[in-house]
Amino acid sequence: MNVATPALDLGVPVAEYGTGLQVTRVHRAPDGGLGGTGDFLWWHGPGPRRVGSLRVPARSAALVPDLGPVATAALLATGTPYGDGLLHRAAGSASAAAWLRDPRPQAGRLVAHSLAAAARALRALHGVSLPPGPQPLPPPGVRRLREWAAGTAPLAPAAARLRRRAREVWGGDRTERLLGWADDAVRPSGTGASVVPLHGWASTGSLVPPRSRGRVALLTGEDLGAGRRELDVGWMLGDLVELAWSSPLHRAAESAGLLSVTDLQRVFLGAYEADGSDTDGREGGGHGGGGRDGGGRERGDHGPAGPVYDPVAVGRCAVLRVVTHMRDFATYCEWSDELLDYLAFTAELIDEEGRRAVPRGVS
Repeated sequence: MNVATPALDLGVPVAEYGTGLQVTRVHRAPDGGLGGTGDFLWWHGPGPRRVGSLRVPARSAALVPDLGPVATAALLATGTPYGDGLLHRAAGSASAAAWLRDPRPQAGRLVAHSLAAAARALRALHGVSLPPGPQPLPPPGVRRLREWAAGTAPLAPAAARLRRRAREVWGGDRTERLLGWADDAVRPSGTGASVVPLHGWASTGSLVPPRSRGRVALLTGEDLGAGRRELDVGWMLGDLVELAWSSPLHRAAESAGLLSVTDLQRVFLGAYEADGSDTDGREGGGHGGGGRDGGGRERGDHGPAGPVYDPVAVGRCAVLRVVTHMRDFATYCEWSDELLDYLAFTAELIDEEGRRAVPRGVS
């Protein structure tokens, strides 16, 4: 299918990029951020290999909280239909993923600030009670992963090749473990596990720091769903795990005096663990990456006392994120021999159950 171009003027184009799954266009808003909601418009549309328009699931959209009054949380910038895609407003023109490619120390501090804000936003979303009746579907990323790993849906040639090689490299046992983790992420059965509203694609690519003024935004939309909270938490941490493995800049971060991926993980988890009433702007662990000790508790509006998340489930969900990215690359970007490196890397992650996603002293 062809990617439809929005008919109305969105302002001056700033950036455009995409894959076969999704196209992103960023424009400077003609109204200059009317109402203080952001100076830039982000349009997400279907890529050439994606069938159908991008739309926000109605049952999930109704559950997204308005975090305007919570100054230290990211805004959950829910997209509105525009052409065959979704339009979001944000105060920045580049994602946290783009800022992570910037070697300047201030870029790392901006990302750390944004990750803490995202953690607070996710904690608020996860605190919303699901209404009676049919629950929202699991996020589509998990559904794509499961269909690929189980071989229950037609696959693009490169994705089919990747699955054959995965069976050779992983063996049947690793594949079954992965499928079990995917099932548990959306239908949890462990003690204390519950189903909550999920962002569905919490990642540095959907996280937008402000360019100069304004709020951090977490672009929210077609991936909304329901499952255990660890899926969102692990999804973001899996993004960072992959970065630590693939980026020369971040492999050498500590020796270069930059924030390491472990520092960023600690900031994110520290902010998520903090009580929901913490709105004084402190970021768990600060920019130095010290983190908070484990034992974060839910209190007040967040339910009965108990661990905020299961660190084992978080690690497993981080693995799901890396494997989903690998699967999507093969499906929407064709074959690359780099995928063979990913298969070896993900085999290690499966064996360790993603433990590197949760730094010591945080869980």
